[in-house]
This record gives sequence, structure tokens and C-alpha cells, in this order.
Amino acid sequence: MRVESWMVREVSRPMVLAEREEAPGTGEVLVEVAGCGVCHTDLGFFYEAVPTRHPLPLTLGHEISGRVVAAGPGEEAWIGRDVVVPAVIPCGRCEACEAGRESICPEQVFPGNDVHGGFASHVRVPARGLCAVPDLGDPAVNPAGLDLATLSVVADAVSTPYQAILQSELARGDLAVFVGVGGVGGFGVQIAASLGAHVVAIDVDEGKLEALADRGAHLRLSASALDFRELKRAVKGFAAEHGSHSWRWRIYETSGTAAGQRTAFGLLGKGSYLGVVGYTPDKVKLRLSNLMALDATARGNWGCVPAHYPAIVELVLSGQVLLAPFVEQRPLSSINETFASVHARDVSRRVILTPDC
Repeated sequence: MRVESWMVREVSRPMVLAEREEAPGTGEVLVEVAGCGVCHTDLGFFYEAVPTRHPLPLTLGHEISGRVVAAGPGEEAWIGRDVVVPAVIPCGRCEACEAGRESICPEQVFPGNDVHGGFASHVRVPARGLCAVPDLGDPAVNPAGLDLATLSVVADAVSTPYQAILQSELARGDLAVFVGVGGVGGFGVQIAASLGAHVVAIDVDEGKLEALADRGAHLRLSASALDFRELKRAVKGFAAEHGSHSWRWRIYETSGTAAGQRTAFGLLGKGSYLGVVGYTPDKVKLRLSNLMALDATARGNWGCVPAHYPAIVELVLSGQVLLAPFVEQRPLSSINETFASVHARDVSRRVILTPDC
């Protein structure tokens, strides 16, 4: 099948539209893309020369939803089904997968990194791990009337904080602090609130904070208006009001900035937990001895294993996590202008690029 995609041929140079032929092999499917979200990771590959595992030229994009239109031997049952494609697809056979560590599978497929991604008319991916989407035309299933393109952000912006929250063992009544609430962090706020946590949102953009006022951000703190000591004092006061001792603090670094990482690490108290979700290539100077002195825990999170995706789709379709107010759709042909706008922080919502035809 003929595929059109936007190729990165050189870092920071405009992407170009190209054609190629694709045919799914054994264990693979070809997905007609409905939407593909623009992620901070894509910007890292494109602007900051973060190396991709597949050499350039490469089509980026790993937040993908669409419809299966062709399948390799053994996967024919997927044809015609609407799906969300996981951003990280483990092989399911290696020692890491068998040990329950699918996120670090050495054979994993990361669209837009290991293989051509979703800024295209179609994408060829492994069938393993695909998340089937229920009938969106059924009002009982989809009362909010979400379209398939909007569900693309489930593949990373929603699923990644979901897994980070599960790993932290966040429980009702715990304190959940999100440092950076654009995209991943904003959806994390909603997920944590749905679990009954007391949620604090911290960001430099007061507009992003206010957008979450009715979506679970019980305390909203502007990092541009408050210095670190004031931030920490406010967090401690809020925690005391709700009886959340420091060992019940779950702090999530979701800004992907050096400043955000320093803030998140500095907020750790005795027995607290830090989930590192955002990525920055910048080096950050931290005193790791704080982890020892506080008996605290820090853990990274890489994507989300496919097994969690059905539950996440249900959260979204049930309205416990809202997508529509926090995303916007643009035509795929605007990709170069859109990357520039997102990189310049001129966009407040998660952008989903949709094929022009």
C-alpha cells in the first residue's frame, strides 16, 4: 500500500512529504492513521538532536490512533478494527518481558524512534499490544462523543502518567504533586484525582493551572510567581490540612525541564516518593544523599505497558479523565508550523495532527 509521511531528513530542518510502499509482515498490521499527537519527545528528536534508534531519515510520531486496514499472516482478525497503538510495544518473549519488566524490553518497538511513526497516512506496527477501541458511535460507550483521532493522546500523554501513578502505589488520601501540568502532567492530575488523592499542580503557566481548577487540581501553585521556599511551604501546609504525612507524598516530575526536576527533587520529605516522568537532555545537579537521609524513593517511568491500555480507554470514555478541553486538532500538512509553535510554547493544548484527506 502507498504511504505518505513527513520525513525528518536532518535535525531542525523542515520535514518533507515523501511516499513509500508498506506491507505488513508476520505479526504486523497496517494502521490508517486517524490522529497522531505531538509530544515533547518528538521535539527532543527534532530540535535537540536526541538520537533516534532508527537513523534518519525517519517519520516521527508515537501517539497514534486509527483503523487497521491490512494485516500480516495470523493477524487478519484485526482488519477493520479501531485501535490505539501503544507508544512502547514490548516483544513479550524476552527475559525482561517474562520477568514482568516489559517497559525495558530490549526488543521493544517505539514508533517514531525504532520504526517510522504516525505523522503519516498509515503506519506499520506489531499487532501485539494493540488496544481495541469500542464502538464510539454507541452513546452508552462514548457519552462524550469523542472521535478516534482524539483518543491518540491515550498512547502517551494519558497512559504514561497512568503507569507512573500505578508504580507509585498512590492511594486515596495520599498527596499527589505534579510539577509541570501541560499534557502529561495535566492528565496525571485528573487520574490522581479520580483515585481520591489530594492533588497539587505546579507550573510556570497560570493558564494551564486554571484549566485544571475543576479537574482535580485542588491546590494550584505558580512557579513563576513563587520561589522554591514558598512553593514548599505551600505544599507542606496543604498536606498538613489533609493529614497527608510526608511518607504519603507522591511527587511526579512531568515538566521535562531541569528547573522542574530540581523542584520535584527538592520537595521530597521523609519517606516520600518521586516519579520521574518528564525528560530533558540537560544535566541537573542534585544531592542524591537526600534520598538516603530521607529514606525516600525515586523511580523513573518509561511509557506504559499495553496491558493497562483498556482500563485507560475506559477512564477516558467514562469521562473520569477529560480529553477534549485539553487537545486541539490540526491538519497534518501543518506539521512544520505546528512543531515550531509547540517548541516556542505558543500552544497551551496537546496538538493532534490528522491526515488532510
